[in-house]
Amino acid sequence: MNHMQLVSKLTAVLGSNQRVLHKENELYAYECDGYVAQRGRPRAVVFPETTEEVAAIVQLLHREKVPFLPRGAGTGLSGGATALNNEVVISLVRMNQLLHVDYDNMRAVVQPGFINLQLTKQIAKENAYYAPDPSSQSACTIGGNLAENAGGSHCLKYGVTTNHIVAAKVVLPTGEIAELGATYGDALGYDLLGLLIGSEGTLGIATEITVRILRKPQAVKTIMAWFDRVDEASDTVSQVIGAGIIPAAMEMMDQLAMQAVDKSNYHVGYPADIEAALLIEVDGLVEAVAAETDQIVDICKQHQVRAVRVAETDAQRALWWSSRKMAFGAMGRISPNYLVQDGVIPRTKLTEVLARIREISVSSGLRIANVFHAGDGNLHPLICYDASIPFETEKAMMVGSDILKVCVDVGGSITGEHGVGIEKINDMHYLFTEAELKAQIAVRAVFNPEDLCNSGKLIPKPGRCAEVKRASTMISQHLETYIKTSHGSNSHSM
Repeated sequence: MNHMQLVSKLTAVLGSNQRVLHKENELYAYECDGYVAQRGRPRAVVFPETTEEVAAIVQLLHREKVPFLPRGAGTGLSGGATALNNEVVISLVRMNQLLHVDYDNMRAVVQPGFINLQLTKQIAKENAYYAPDPSSQSACTIGGNLAENAGGSHCLKYGVTTNHIVAAKVVLPTGEIAELGATYGDALGYDLLGLLIGSEGTLGIATEITVRILRKPQAVKTIMAWFDRVDEASDTVSQVIGAGIIPAAMEMMDQLAMQAVDKSNYHVGYPADIEAALLIEVDGLVEAVAAETDQIVDICKQHQVRAVRVAETDAQRALWWSSRKMAFGAMGRISPNYLVQDGVIPRTKLTEVLARIREISVSSGLRIANVFHAGDGNLHPLICYDASIPFETEKAMMVGSDILKVCVDVGGSITGEHGVGIEKINDMHYLFTEAELKAQIAVRAVFNPEDLCNSGKLIPKPGRCAEVKRASTMISQHLETYIKTSHGSNSHSM
């Protein structure tokens, strides 16, 4: 089937050529998601509005052996929605309705394109909210959160997306419609919903999602603490958790990250000579929150905190949170390009791993800022680079991979909430054995037998191992040659 025949058939399914993009100038915006280091132009982009339309599109593509992939808001950070095989992109942005809320049983049903933050806003009048809160929550969709098993600042206490989705209607890669999970109670049989969540669009496309909603806590207190040294902040994190306190959130920023956000619209005024800032939030019953706040302030003082404050107003709390949540975007104030990494480590290894990251920064000549969920041990090193400098993008990608290897070496993982996508697919070899990868490939083949649905993401194919290693070796050799010939002239100082 040629290109225009496919476009004609897709248009017939959707009943309007306004819901099928296929011209070259219409496809630029869909060449990548939030991971911009690699791009690929899709064959077409379609905009279904119902489960039945998604199923009809998938049936057509499956029958014609045309690769395809689902896409939410495009805020993903690992290339999960980037077309590498001339796919048809199935955009879910028009499936953006809040379908039902059951306040008595604390459940809500949304379409996949519904914006995360909008759910909390729309149920706030009933004193309810949705807990998973990625930094991109004002733009990202709950369908995308499901695909990546997204986390967020408050997942330390409340868990990530998989802990809050109880059921889903799904279009399988063959075009069949299936109901997974259970709205109330536990589903019988294998946990297929658990398999779907975090599968990065490789096992199916969720078209209706039932989530658990929560009652707002009685009280909330937010604490900002500034430390001269990173290890003092890291030790504070460990002691707070060790004391039996589970804060709703516990976030850390290093000096470079503070510099970036202080140059943005969310200026806090961080001292230029501190190494780390902690943002800690506790919630619950009034008396418990007051007691835990006092205890956390005391622990900060035991670790030579430079200054520690409790937010006095909602405006001050909002500014502190905006400073943290907008830190990624603020990197544009200090670097033309940056990569966001997403490794996980044991909390007790924070000081050691941050020191290793500093060593990698110095040896590579690339600045690395750190903004992360310290309580979860979920790191977000932001690798600054300039894509206009030859080989610097490749160098930044290799630095990212080196950081992930450090995380694995100390007992952690290569992703906490951003997924594997195309960014980390080769790092999967460092984390898993070939037998473990084969088991995951076998699971995918059950749902996605033709490997048409988001092929080339999440799990590396065995046949590509040698090819990937050869490519990696060639890139390393090119980089070494370039660095030697330029005498490090493109490096940045810390």
